[in-house]
Amino acid sequence: MGKLVFVSLFVAALSALLGERIINLRKRTLASRELTQNHLPNCTLLKNLDNGSEDVAILPNGIALISTGLKYPGPGVPAFTDNPGKIFSLDLQDSRMKPVELRMPRNFDLDSFNPHGISVYTDQSDGTIYLFVVNHTPHHNSQVELFTFLEDENSLVHLKTITHELLHSVNDIVAVGVESFYATNDHYFTHETLKHVELLLGQPWCNVVYFSPDEVKVVADGYYFANGINISPDTRHVYVVDLLDNNVHVLERKPDHGLVSVKSVAVGSVCDNVEVDPETGDLWLGCHPNAWKALMHSLEDPPGSEVIQIQNIHSEQPVVTQVYADNGSVIMASSVAARYGGKLLIGTVYHKALCCDLK
Repeated sequence: MGKLVFVSLFVAALSALLGERIINLRKRTLASRELTQNHLPNCTLLKNLDNGSEDVAILPNGIALISTGLKYPGPGVPAFTDNPGKIFSLDLQDSRMKPVELRMPRNFDLDSFNPHGISVYTDQSDGTIYLFVVNHTPHHNSQVELFTFLEDENSLVHLKTITHELLHSVNDIVAVGVESFYATNDHYFTHETLKHVELLLGQPWCNVVYFSPDEVKVVADGYYFANGINISPDTRHVYVVDLLDNNVHVLERKPDHGLVSVKSVAVGSVCDNVEVDPETGDLWLGCHPNAWKALMHSLEDPPGSEVIQIQNIHSEQPVVTQVYADNGSVIMASSVAARYGGKLLIGTVYHKALCCDLK
C-alpha cells in the first residue's frame, strides 16, 4: 500500500512538473500570439530555393550568399528534404533576382553537407573572400567548413574543416579573421534525448565560443537558446540572439577576445538570425512570431514570419520596429532578414525565400 501511494505521488508530481514546463515553453515560444499581416510592396518569391534559405551573408557589391537544405539536428524538428545542402549566390543588383547554385569542390563531401549559419570575411590585404559555414554531420556533430569564394567562377574552394569539443552544438557564426570566429551553441547536451529534456527544462545553459588556431574558449554564457550572432560595423560589439528569451544581447569585445555584457534589448518575437547593416549599424532579425507553430509544423495552421529592425541599439532607447509580418500564407518560418539598398531579403528555415521593396 505504501509503495502504491509513493508511486502515485511521484507520478502526480512528475505530471505537474511536466505540465508546468510545457506551459513555460509555450510562453517562451509565444504560443498564444496572434499575428496581424504587415506586408511590404513588390514581394517576389525566389526560384531555386525550395528547401529553405536559413542564413544569408551579403557582400558590399550586393552578392548575397545563401545556405539552403538545412536538416536541423534539434529536438522535434523533422527533415523537410532528403537532398544535400547547398550554397547559392544572388545578385541583389540584378532585376532578374535569380539565385544560382555555387559550384562545390570535388574534394568535399557533398552528400552529407548540411549547412546552417554562415559568415563571410574579406582579407583586406589581398581581397580574398572567406566563407565560414556551420555544417551538421549525419551523426549530429557540429563542424565549421572554411571556403574561399571565387566570385568570377561562381564557385567555392574548400580549405579546411574545423572541429573542437567546445563547438558541440553550433547554430551560427560570425567571422572576425581568416581563421577566427565567434560561434553560438544552441544546446548544452549533444544526445538527442537529452536535447528534448533540455528544451523542457528551459535552463540558461547555452554559450558563445571564440575560436582561433591559437585559442578556443567560452566567452559568454547564460543563454536559453543562443542562436544568431553578428558583429557591429566598427567590430567593437557582438550581438547575440537568445531565441527563447525573446531578446538580443549586446556584448563588448575585449583585447583578449572575451565578451562583456552591455545590455539586452527585448524584441517581442522569437528571433533567429541577426544581420547588421554596414552603413547604419541597424540590426535586422528574421523571427518566428509564434514559434510553437514552428515546432508543431502543421500546414493547416502554418508558422508565420516576421522581420524586426532595431535602430540605435547602443542608445538608451533603441527603436524596435516590425517591418514585415505574414501568417504563413506567403512565407513560413522566417529565419533571417537582410537589407541591401532598397531591398529586403527574407530567408526561412525550410520554406522559400522572399525579396521585397522597403517602404
